[in-house]
Amino acid sequence: YTATETMPQFPGGEAALMNFIADNIRYPEAAMKAGKEGRVVVRFVVTSTGAVTDAEVIRSQGPDLDAEAVRVVSSMPAFTPGTIDGKPISFKLKDNKPAKTNANTK
Repeated sequence: YTATETMPQFPGGEAALMNFIADNIRYPEAAMKAGKEGRVVVRFVVTSTGAVTDAEVIRSQGPDLDAEAVRVVSSMPAFTPGTIDGKPISFKLKDNKPAKTNANTK
């Protein structure tokens, strides 16, 4: 899903997310020496349990900055997962075919 009734939330909200990133980011020394700067955009998945997975750079600023951005995103604590009809969203395979289900669907 790209939209849900309730979108996943970082613990403490958006300001806490920005603080987490600021507190945990380490500017790569090689990038500093090379004068590299810019914005790295990372896409990731918040699972039905709130875990952050599948971090992927979609706007690169070079390997050093990209790797640091993915490292920080991958280290984020669990989010409050998004929901539809008040239930976490989950995916299950049925007969080797993807079947979107809600948490309580069998």
